[in-house]
Amino acid sequence: MVINNFAVLVSFLTVLLLGPVVIPLLKRMKFGQTIRDEGPRAHQVKSGTPTMGGILFILAIVVGAMGGGLHRSPYVVVVVSLLLFGILGFADDYIKVVQKRNLGLRAYQKLLGQTGIALVIAGMTYPAGRELLIPLTGGIMDLGLWYYPFSVLFMVSVVNAVNLTDGLDGLSTGLSILCMVFYVVVGSLRGDVPMTTGSLIFIMSLLGFLYFNRYPARVFMGDTGSLALGGFIGGMALVSGTPLYILVIGGVFVAETLSVILQVASFKTTGKRIFKMSPLHHHFELVGWSEKKVVGTFWLAGGLLSLLGIALYLGGTP
Repeated sequence: MVINNFAVLVSFLTVLLLGPVVIPLLKRMKFGQTIRDEGPRAHQVKSGTPTMGGILFILAIVVGAMGGGLHRSPYVVVVVSLLLFGILGFADDYIKVVQKRNLGLRAYQKLLGQTGIALVIAGMTYPAGRELLIPLTGGIMDLGLWYYPFSVLFMVSVVNAVNLTDGLDGLSTGLSILCMVFYVVVGSLRGDVPMTTGSLIFIMSLLGFLYFNRYPARVFMGDTGSLALGGFIGGMALVSGTPLYILVIGGVFVAETLSVILQVASFKTTGKRIFKMSPLHHHFELVGWSEKKVVGTFWLAGGLLSLLGIALYLGGTP
């Protein structure tokens, strides 16, 4: 198996070289993050930090993918997914920072956009993606035409889970990297060059971005970045037949999403909140954890879950 190391390196350098140019440009254009009043008070100092920084790693991944030949493989779908969800996120960010509407697109507009894009991805990954690999057993579940509603629900869920998690400096960036480590290993075991190359390009692009996004962040990825990340991860899972593994390797994303669902359900039914604030990372902040401690702990959990996913995959390999 021969990996295009040059394409992987270029994706990393693209972010590092463009960051010092794009970040000041975002500042001059006043594309700064608005911090909601109901958020943790400590976050108010982040107000005005440039957002929409996701365009850095989106561009890097596209450049790397073209150089690595992903456009000539079934994995072109992950790049298409990255771009389409990134465009939707950009529209959301633009409304927030330019039109000063802090919540961005209306909920129904965002959901319609996500569903439409998910349908495109479902069409691109059918029929190959309809066969799901069952963790540990190595068995196959053929969804047939049920693949369409499943994949749409899956993509929308993954994209929103990553988006909800993007609330602390470097959190979603690091967790996304750890998720993709699973696909580097799986691609290597399968001898699947495009999967391995695409995963490494993704990882190196985000490592470059993490240089600017780590605490204290000089730039936020915005919905431009978080929706794009979810699109790439979800697309990779579908095209490789591994969406069930996302429940494991993306366990932190799952926990963040469940915390929001449980918080809303509890408040609406009992009038009481389970957590001090949701998503879950804000709860830990409000019980006294520093932002760096929350991020570090969640990264550790993400790394362990990625290793667990690899172990489950190996357990189901003949």
